[in-house]
Amino acid sequence: MEYIKNPGKIEERSFEIIQGIIEETRPEYKFKNEIEEMIIKRAIHTTADFEYLDILKISDKAVENIVDALNNKASIYTDTNMALSGINKRILDRIGCKYSCLISDEKTVNLAKEKQITRSMAAVDIAAKDESSKIFIFGNAPTAVYRAIEKHKQSRLNASAIIGVPVGFVGAEDSKEELINSDIECIVSQGRKGGSNLAAAIINAILYYYFR
Repeated sequence: MEYIKNPGKIEERSFEIIQGIIEETRPEYKFKNEIEEMIIKRAIHTTADFEYLDILKISDKAVENIVDALNNKASIYTDTNMALSGINKRILDRIGCKYSCLISDEKTVNLAKEKQITRSMAAVDIAAKDESSKIFIFGNAPTAVYRAIEKHKQSRLNASAIIGVPVGFVGAEDSKEELINSDIECIVSQGRKGGSNLAAAIINAILYYYFR
């Protein structure tokens, strides 16, 4: 059997196919700028879902804030270990950024039990105490999105931006609409679609574009 074995060539060919499908099915579609194109195409590459051309929303200063935070050694907090595992940590290590998922941390578990809240909410509460610049990446937990918005309204979040793309049927769509309508710079997948793989793909697109 003949097939492509080189991972770089596989990715290159994938993006060629994505561009070809966009030109064929959405010839009128225009990306706002090059980085938006990179983010949306990587979202499609990760999910094989062209609906992200329409449902992935990027606020005006979201990318700028994320890049500034990364340049200033921000801390990245994810809501799942799956999202964390998908992020290119070699780049984060090189630029001096910290990263963690607190969902299984003992302090998180205990705080969730004490307050009778989800561990995702407790993880946001703990991360919010970190005084450094922060980027939150949510791919699974709508309650984490809601909690982050609450903390922001209390001026206790100190987040440069939120990548909010939780997937699901209970709270996912509504929490993301609340995030879009807040004054937090964000990247959001409208509706029910999303996921940890998408969350990692979005931050990776930014890392590859600015820091590779």
